[in-house]
Amino acid sequence: MTAHNWQADSLQMSISQGQTLRERQIASLENILNSKPDDNLVWKVLVFDNLGRDVISSVLRVNDLRAWGVTVHLNINAQRHAIPDVPVVYLVEPTDANLKLITSDLSRNLYSPAHINFLSSIPRPLLEDFAAQTAAANTSENIAQVFDQYLNFIVGEPDLFSLGMGRDTYWALNSAQTKDEELDAVVDRVNGLGVIPIIRCPKAGAAEMISAKLDRKLRDHILNSKDNLFSSSNQRQASPAGIASPRPVLIVLDRNVDLIPMLSHSWTYQSLVHDVLSMKLNRITVETPLDENNPTKGVTKRSYDLTTSDFFWAKNAGLPFPEVAADIDVELKKYTEDANELTKKTGAASIEDLQNESGTSSSAHHLKAAITLLPELRERKATLDMHMNILSALLQGIKDRQLDNFFQLEENIAKQTKVQILELINDDTKGKEPLDKLRLFIIWFLSTEVELSRAEMLQFEGALTKAGADAKAFAYVKRVREITRMTMMASAPSQPAPQQSDLFRGFSSISNRLTDRLKDGALGANFENLISGVKNFLPVNKDLTITKITESIMDPTSAPSSAIAKTEGYLYFDPRSANARGTLPPASQARNAGGAGMPGGLGSMGSGTGATFGQRRQGFAEAVVFTVGGGSIDEYGNLQEWAKRTSAAAGGSAAAGPRKRVVYGSTEIVNARDFVTGELIRLGGESG
Repeated sequence: MTAHNWQADSLQMSISQGQTLRERQIASLENILNSKPDDNLVWKVLVFDNLGRDVISSVLRVNDLRAWGVTVHLNINAQRHAIPDVPVVYLVEPTDANLKLITSDLSRNLYSPAHINFLSSIPRPLLEDFAAQTAAANTSENIAQVFDQYLNFIVGEPDLFSLGMGRDTYWALNSAQTKDEELDAVVDRVNGLGVIPIIRCPKAGAAEMISAKLDRKLRDHILNSKDNLFSSSNQRQASPAGIASPRPVLIVLDRNVDLIPMLSHSWTYQSLVHDVLSMKLNRITVETPLDENNPTKGVTKRSYDLTTSDFFWAKNAGLPFPEVAADIDVELKKYTEDANELTKKTGAASIEDLQNESGTSSSAHHLKAAITLLPELRERKATLDMHMNILSALLQGIKDRQLDNFFQLEENIAKQTKVQILELINDDTKGKEPLDKLRLFIIWFLSTEVELSRAEMLQFEGALTKAGADAKAFAYVKRVREITRMTMMASAPSQPAPQQSDLFRGFSSISNRLTDRLKDGALGANFENLISGVKNFLPVNKDLTITKITESIMDPTSAPSSAIAKTEGYLYFDPRSANARGTLPPASQARNAGGAGMPGGLGSMGSGTGATFGQRRQGFAEAVVFTVGGGSIDEYGNLQEWAKRTSAAAGGSAAAGPRKRVVYGSTEIVNARDFVTGELIRLGGESG
């Protein structure tokens, strides 16, 4: 048995090699699964645990596995039967339970030989236990390799990842009911994020604790390994102030730095899909009527995967919804033109006839060329049909919940008065979903400078309860308000906001008409006129708090002074520096020391270093932004838009600065419903 400890992190490699995180993840999985000794494909069995399943399913499909020689894929916890003399690839977390199951498999000769791949680094004690089990079971001859792969993160979008830690991490980090050992486990789990050269984080809280532990882990690795990621050519020195460093920066932030993106009603395609259709692992389920002309016949559920090969999703995911609705019409027209041109050349009456090679009077040359193009046309049509169904489901959600109203209100939320917010909560005609009203109220409460008296708070709680919302979340939000107000950064729009009255008068009727057109199964010649009014209601360009923090660290020479002031006190960790670090206390000890000011909050570790002026003004071209306690698809989209905008302004010229690249990650990507119902309401119940 051989044990090989790969100390190369996929996040770092994806940045340094210019690939997206998704591309790097796929390449790493292909390297594990698609072994071709002597250029011959080896057929194999794939066995994974739950995290391994999520890692694979977020970027690959069954056809991809088959192409790489995987004939059977099974969960390690399922009942499995012997497939003798067939190699097996394990992709699992390094846990005691998984190691015992692997030993049991090999002792029963289910498969042989075994290529064992751990999703993260296996601790030394566990590795020694596994070696002892292997020796006792006499299964060493069945093990070909053991690797640490550092793939324990789930990639949802090209540069978006989560650690798959579940949708209650924010609760665990902020609840006084979390046991000490559970809190330590959460922080240590995040510590497996990987190898990042320079780390910046605010003082106190989980962000500092994770940064300090990661700094210690990387420092030990550099000292104890002759050949590591930072050796030889990777030993790059810090850059002078104002010059972008060739080294990436990891920015670790606590979720409480800004709660609003976790609650907001966004208007981009991917955000609406997450909010309305609850996407998980790139899969959504859409209800479509069995008979368009007779709704009483009921609906059927269809599941769709939004994959890397989906050209429409790749192009439109981050765009405002009205632009997506316009583009689907453009793409449908383009498909129709291409299909008509193809059938005209071959003499077929339709694509279906051509597919059956019937009814054609074309020459063999034209027919051969046409059949070559058929798979691409069919795939394109299937993709467009899928997105037509998704758009129809989204428009129905917009109509039922009046998401257009909530979106527009939140664009100018700080201007709303107490009376206006209370009237909306009490208005039974404002949407069918009470949770939307609760989300809007919390956003307003966190954004407004207006103070509420105790009587007014009780009045709002009573109105929310009467509307059908669970107002317990408010009890917790009241406690975090002062913290978030110190860290949130208001952003003035770079363009005038559309008139609120125009939106309320016009968009609902446009939504109705657009929904009707989609249900008719086609977008006719009047589509441009139909959608033209929507274009006036595109989101204003504004940067979220996390984007401003990222800008102040990556590009301090261009960042506004208000953002710079917020990050001046951020700690600076460089695992290559000569400064020694003492032994770090467990997370539970920092919590029990008090100092975070929150129930269950984490105090300061006291082990970070303040950045010098040169370090504070040192820019970066590449960053990984990681939020502890839940991530928002809105923040990911906002960061990508900022990186695209600043890179376009730079134009790639040396004088203007390098292009920016940002990877965004979190303990888990959580939609607003899960964050409110699963975490804020739960914490509010404890606070009460």
